[in-house]
Amino acid sequence: MKTLKLIIAVALLYAVSASAVFAKGFQPPSEGKAVIYFVRVTGWGGAISFEYFHGDKYIGVFKGKNYMRYECDPGEQLLWASSENKEFLTADLKAGGTYVVIVDVIMGGWKAHVGLKPITADDTELFERAKKLIEKKDPVVTPQAKIDKMNKKLAEFIPKMLNRYENEWKNEHNFRHISPDMAIPEDKLK
Repeated sequence: MKTLKLIIAVALLYAVSASAVFAKGFQPPSEGKAVIYFVRVTGWGGAISFEYFHGDKYIGVFKGKNYMRYECDPGEQLLWASSENKEFLTADLKAGGTYVVIVDVIMGGWKAHVGLKPITADDTELFERAKKLIEKKDPVVTPQAKIDKMNKKLAEFIPKMLNRYENEWKNEHNFRHISPDMAIPEDKLK
């Protein structure tokens, strides 16, 4: 009987915490973490999906006018997205910070390119469009089984791209950066 009660309590706790993470609207990060919202505010190229990475880990995929909520540790981070091109974003995140990155669809040679543009609440038009979408829809969540499968499938691809970033691209391209002060103020998240 005690085991059954414990299982029920754990299941309820998981359901409550999961509903907060996967709910509409801005949700604060877990204690000691930062959260990034990757948001596509335009419907152009709706069928095109981009894959997202945090350092050497695949973290998810989504397409269309949607968004993905991603929690990670504060501090120096390397985030990137993959399409015909590879777009990198360095970050210095503060604990408790909420950040918004606009995902752009850019015309490419064979398929669309991805662009990553971090914004602040001062980028009024883009921030309001992102906020409206986040308040209207639940985030796209890539199932953990798919994340695990893709990390195995991309086991050679990921280090190869990170090597090219370190040895070529970071010196050739002016990739954008998220600084700690780019966190969206709490009063703007409501």
